[in-house]
Parts: sequence; structure tokens; C-alpha cells
Amino acid sequence: MKIAKNTVVTVNYKLSDAQDNLIEDGRQPMVYLHGGYENTLPKIEEELDGKEVGYSSIIQIEPEDAFGDYDASLVKVEERNRLPEPLEVGMQFEGMPDGEGGAEEAMIFTVTDIADDKVVLDGNHPLAGMALRFSLNVADVREATDEEIAHGHVHGAHGHHHGDEDDEGEEGDHVAIHPIH
Repeated sequence: MKIAKNTVVTVNYKLSDAQDNLIEDGRQPMVYLHGGYENTLPKIEEELDGKEVGYSSIIQIEPEDAFGDYDASLVKVEERNRLPEPLEVGMQFEGMPDGEGGAEEAMIFTVTDIADDKVVLDGNHPLAGMALRFSLNVADVREATDEEIAHGHVHGAHGHHHGDEDDEGEEGDHVAIHPIH
């Protein structure tokens, strides 16, 4: 079966930077709903469209087609006492980019530095500003179920599981303190 809109694609992959430094070894395959559902990068979909099981490729994706350029305005310094303890570099929190609850969508901020009473939070994706090299190998292609198409994502193994999604965050005028992990 060829990869086309509304097929579920299983891809074994390795992700490196443009200098071939390994970023992610792809121990778990990437499983996504093909066809513009934003379940993977558009350039990956473009590369795999029309291909079949066994197809292999190495593609390089520039920052503007991956996670964007690094935006220094998304780096915030917060008072340490506004964030929960214990606090560690690498922790993530959901918050508003400008500290305002306007029309902007909440973002994920990562703790990148901790000083005595200040914490540096970075709203950039960890791979922002990087050209990425994907080694791809198509392992499986199947028709998507009607439910997967309706929901816009894969269900089941390596896919999405529906659970309680009623956990609404608190509104505030600062970076929220909703730990992600």
C-alpha cells in the first residue's frame, strides 16, 4: 500500500543535527496519520507521500520548515518563589508568552537556568534554530480507521489514547505554574 491521505504510517527514524550529531535514536517508531493533520513535520509528509513499506531516505529540514528560528524574546526571567519546588533545569511549565491572557495561546516554557532567586524560562522549542537531519525507513502503512480520521490522529499502540481532558489550567498574568514533566 502506498502512503496517501488517511493512511497510518509507521516510520523508524533517527534524528540528528546538520553535523550528524545524534539527537534522538528513534527507539520507538513514529506512527502518524498522513495527510496534513499536523502529526509530523510537513516536509516529512512531503518526502513520504506515495512511498511504500521499505522506502528509506535521509532528508535535511531547515529551521523554518521544522521548529522555527530561535526567538530571544521567548526567554523570560521569573522570581523563583513563583514556581513550585523542587525545581530543576529541564522542567517544563505551561504559560502565556507575554504574561498577558489575551488572544495568545499558552506555550510550554523549559527551565534552562536557576540562580539564587531567579529562574530562566525558555519558550522556544528545544530544536528551534536547528537544521535537522532525519533518517527515515517506512515500516508499515495501513488505512486509517474512521475514528482516527475524525479525530485527526492515530489511536492504539504508539498513538493517542483518550482520557480525562477536563484539566483546565488556571488563568493568570504571568507564566503559569502548571508542571508538564
